[in-house]
Amino acid sequence: MSETAAEASVDDPALPDDLRRAFEAYESAIMANDLDALDAAFAPGTGTMRGDGAGLLVGHDAISAFRGVRGGVPPRTITRVEHRPLGADASLIVSVSRYAGGGTGLQTQLWERSDGRWLITAAHVTPRAQALDRSVWRTVGDPLWQGAWEGPLRGLTVAVKDLFAIRGYRIGAGNPTFLDDARAEKTSAPAITDLLQGGASLRGIARTDEFAYSIAGDNAHYGTPPNGAVPGALPGGSSSGPASAVATGQAEIGLATDTAGSIRVPASYQGLWGLRTTHGLVPRQGLLPLAQSFDTIGWLTRDGETLQRVVDWCLSYDGSDSTESVLGESGEELPWSFLIPDEILDAVEPDTRAAFEALVGKLQQGTDAPPVASVSLGDLGEWYEPFRTVQGAEAWRNNRDWVREHPGALGPAVAERFRLAATITPAQEAAARTVLTELKKRAQGVVANAVLLLPTVPGPAPMRTSVGARVDDVRQATLRMTTPAAIGGLPSISAPLLTVPSNLGSAPVGVCLVSRAGTDIALVRLARRLADAVARA
Repeated sequence: MSETAAEASVDDPALPDDLRRAFEAYESAIMANDLDALDAAFAPGTGTMRGDGAGLLVGHDAISAFRGVRGGVPPRTITRVEHRPLGADASLIVSVSRYAGGGTGLQTQLWERSDGRWLITAAHVTPRAQALDRSVWRTVGDPLWQGAWEGPLRGLTVAVKDLFAIRGYRIGAGNPTFLDDARAEKTSAPAITDLLQGGASLRGIARTDEFAYSIAGDNAHYGTPPNGAVPGALPGGSSSGPASAVATGQAEIGLATDTAGSIRVPASYQGLWGLRTTHGLVPRQGLLPLAQSFDTIGWLTRDGETLQRVVDWCLSYDGSDSTESVLGESGEELPWSFLIPDEILDAVEPDTRAAFEALVGKLQQGTDAPPVASVSLGDLGEWYEPFRTVQGAEAWRNNRDWVREHPGALGPAVAERFRLAATITPAQEAAARTVLTELKKRAQGVVANAVLLLPTVPGPAPMRTSVGARVDDVRQATLRMTTPAAIGGLPSISAPLLTVPSNLGSAPVGVCLVSRAGTDIALVRLARRLADAVARA
């Protein structure tokens, strides 16, 4: 008799033999990572459930997809089994696992007999306590760096994207070889010292996609951080680590960057508030650049109130030592009126468009209904192509020496982007910059007297099992929507106001507001007003 069966007999000799055999077979399949056997152990259909600390999966297909990318579980032994019959054909089993690497976990399973077979219809897994999720954090403390004891941000903790200088620590840029080569920083970036002076403390250094050159959120070296809103989905990048830390409650603020959507995309995917600030508003000293023409700094939070606290402190012109005061007045208000870009609405997925149009309709039925009109931005490809050219040229100049000196150090997707970036000629870059100059004027003109309102991304976060062409198609569709604000150097906020169906269940999609340069604080206020109006309508 196996060790598992022996332990089960000791704990509960009344466990029916056929159920014991089904439980043992399931446990053996877990240890072997036998995906076919595991799929067969769970009841088919849309009602089967599996939950853990990352959230709930509903439906056999969603559970199977999650299991396909999990990669198995660490070696363990079942040390205790408790069985409670719930009827002739239903039983509850709770088992305790002891892991070979230390620690214990818990499995709770509802088994039901159908056509003579016992199948799992609901399961909840409590894994062993994990001191450090390395897919989310590079370094973490409690805190890692203490902030001021008083201030408007007192009590808040910050997950810092691994691109910022922190005194005494190295910048890793999402790549272990780069981290090994790096030296400890002698000073901290102004964006960090501002938060510390306001009373926030650094929780830790959070993961990024390699060199911030992605928006999916995966990392070939450290794994993919969890999506705190949709288990089994990609987290969104390149600020995936800070976003996941905030969405899973491990920090209140994510200090991040946005070149082409790296704050807005993970905010949308994980149901967060995310602000891309006006280009040049927050100084980029101490920040490892990707493409300086578009790189900007911003924050991720779980709610609008916390984001308001952050921007009121960090962007207030009499309270922050780092903000450039020439870009606007902190008390400036924005009009309560919106323009919806036709081309972006045409580019989103059908469920996203339906949810967005329902939100706009609901908003216009309220007592505080704002004027809403449509506007044309032109072909989105005309924005994306010159952006991609200049971004690639700058990314290659910033990193070519290191990339050439470390062949094979990059993950395949990022390596391919750098390979393509290396082929951009000076003439191509110059031509693209000429086009961008006119596009920037167009973008700034559109928001001169109104605010753009649009879905942040085409749809919900793709499944973690999505690979290759599927991920690239989503990436390009997303960039076509996010680049106009980047080209215009405009502030842009994503607020979690839409819910749409996905293969993994209901999922968030952000609503994005874009306004004129320097109106960042007012933009956060406007987004909160919009959220309140939608909630009341």
